[in-house]
Amino acid sequence: MTPETNAFDQQQATDPYAPNQGAAGGPDLSAFDDEYAQAEAPDFDEVPDGKYQVRIEAARMSESQKHDPMIKWDLVIISGQLAGRHIFKNSVITQASLPFVKGDLKVLGVALPKFSDLPKHLGLTLDKKLQITKRTKDEFTNVYFNKLLTIPDGGSGLEGEPAPF
Repeated sequence: MTPETNAFDQQQATDPYAPNQGAAGGPDLSAFDDEYAQAEAPDFDEVPDGKYQVRIEAARMSESQKHDPMIKWDLVIISGQLAGRHIFKNSVITQASLPFVKGDLKVLGVALPKFSDLPKHLGLTLDKKLQITKRTKDEFTNVYFNKLLTIPDGGSGLEGEPAPF
């Protein structure tokens, strides 16, 4: 490998599935020139602190940077001006955080026979709707699961509470 090339370049050169190379050595993107000139770059500002109604889009087991087990939550806002935006929550599992993880699962109505069964039960949380609070202090953001919501198609409401009208 020469100083002008790297492993990625070598892989591209030997990859039979690599795209056809254009005049500058990359794929020919000229078909996108007009659309690119007209396109607006999306604004991905952080969702501001506050209370939100969300739906659990995804929940999966992962690992923190310190190699602790962790639940990664992908929450989609389902009402208001920010509907469709995502809020992410990482629930790192340590002895100190275990009561908070158990509290989140309780809000979601997930009772585990054994905590080690958690990965098999995360699917039960998908599509559940809940009210959350997002709070930021300094550079740290916390997302709290407040209440499970029962929202019929086309409506909104809190579980166990009458409709507002």
